[in-house]
Amino acid sequence: MATASDIAARVAAVYRRIHVERMAGVPLLHPGLEVAAVGFRVWGDVWLGVLVTPWCMNLMLLPRDPSAVLPPPSGSKRVVTFPSGEYEFVAGCEPGVGAYESCSLFSPMGDFADQEAALATARAVLQVLFDTAVHQIDPDANPALRRTLTRRELLRGAFLGE
Repeated sequence: MATASDIAARVAAVYRRIHVERMAGVPLLHPGLEVAAVGFRVWGDVWLGVLVTPWCMNLMLLPRDPSAVLPPPSGSKRVVTFPSGEYEFVAGCEPGVGAYESCSLFSPMGDFADQEAALATARAVLQVLFDTAVHQIDPDANPALRRTLTRRELLRGAFLGE
């Protein structure tokens, strides 16, 4: 059975190839970023991690045993509940990775100063995802929560204060 590092290496290799073969010359690419697969781990019956590329950052779910599940049709959506809340994932399939579901976090990636900032954000996303305290914050004590937060604001910690 594959390990987390096997899965991360496979995902990163496929998206490095995509970067070279399909994304070359695309204007929205961040020239200071590289493809990385961050924090892949087992979560229930899937592998969970964050994919960082020069064009996007996505939460990724890949089945632990692809032969045991019928992959959802590409483009189909489903909501997945984590301790921090509900997130919408879109199904896809990529040769070399197989079936996966992704949740877009950032696209394009122009807000990141460099690779280290993108990787730090990816690691923080995985921490926030499992933080039940996100649901326990009092909106009256924090003006940022008196309005609906965007996914980007949530993941950047806007709920922690202004």
